[in-house]
Amino acid sequence: MMQTKNSWSFIIVAGGSGSRIGGEPKQFRMLGGRPVWEWSAEIAEQLIKDNIIKEIILVVPKDNLNVLDKIHSTTAIKAVCGGQTRSESVMSGLRACSGSYVLIHDAARPFVTADLCRKLISLTNVNCAAIPVLACKDSLKKTDETGHVSCVDRNYYWSTQTPQAFEKDNLARAIEQYGMTGTDEAEAWIASGRDISTVSGEEANFKITTAFDWLTAESLVVKHAEHRTGHGYDVHKLVAGRKLILAGVELPDSPLGLLGHSDADIVTHTVMDAILGAAGEPDIGTIFPASDAQWEDASSIKMLETVVTTIRNKGWHIDWVDITLEAQTPKLGSMVKKFIDNITLYVKEYDCKNNFNMKVKSGEGCGSVGRSECMVCHGVATLSRNSSVILKD
Repeated sequence: MMQTKNSWSFIIVAGGSGSRIGGEPKQFRMLGGRPVWEWSAEIAEQLIKDNIIKEIILVVPKDNLNVLDKIHSTTAIKAVCGGQTRSESVMSGLRACSGSYVLIHDAARPFVTADLCRKLISLTNVNCAAIPVLACKDSLKKTDETGHVSCVDRNYYWSTQTPQAFEKDNLARAIEQYGMTGTDEAEAWIASGRDISTVSGEEANFKITTAFDWLTAESLVVKHAEHRTGHGYDVHKLVAGRKLILAGVELPDSPLGLLGHSDADIVTHTVMDAILGAAGEPDIGTIFPASDAQWEDASSIKMLETVVTTIRNKGWHIDWVDITLEAQTPKLGSMVKKFIDNITLYVKEYDCKNNFNMKVKSGEGCGSVGRSECMVCHGVATLSRNSSVILKD
């Protein structure tokens, strides 16, 4: 039965260099469109919603303290500076948290489950500490200082995972006295003479340490990634006496502007509808109806900000948006880069420099576009979404 009398904090230890895998520290590498550490944070957020834990503490190197500025959801997450060793980083996390009990988890284990966390929390009723363990599957050997090899009975040995659950104050004392050089918190806890409970770990909850581990993690995520493509379309009349605004950029020298209830920014409207279509959401006419006075002459860029926030809050990542504008008047070729740069400001993701493209086509004197009666715009957007929940099935 789940205990409720104690308050819990979830500490994600992301302070290491990740040097064994090479390149960017593994905890900050992009896995399925988001940093590795964020996978664990998502599980912790589930536990917050279930009123099991109260906060998330992310321990990072000093140079990464701004990491929360680069994600779209920072619910109850606080970033603190780690130390030179794991134990120093854990102690930093312990000082920052307000819970009487803590779950301490390696950021490099992205596939942790909420179920495992619940089991660990329940077991702290017994010894105020619990860890997940896995039986060793391989035959074990050991060598002495001379290089002599001897056999070891694997039935007496277990691999230890995280998260590990502890009563906070006793853990802090144990680390200070016995574990400042330890490889996990259980080492200090046991060295202090305290008993510890164990629960069966999970095979998928492996730690990304080597290049092969990284390939394994990528293959799991790619297999379960969800990709969708949406189409956007808009058409507006060109009339005198209206401002011409395209992609959020006003063209003051244009003799004609686009007619519409809002600012009639046909490019931004198409971007929004393409993104909404890929996310399975209603079109902009439903979300921002012309019958609502608040949208009269409203900025389409402001609407785009709302749309992007909405789909990101549902876990969608904007992979790519491609727009084609058909326009005879005015000539727009020299403005395309400015259009691209401006829309990119609102749709770009933190893991890519550019995910927006736009082309302008002349009406070639044909039809209503060619007669400068209107502009027409088409666009497509590709979104992706990954969920660690799927990996547990």
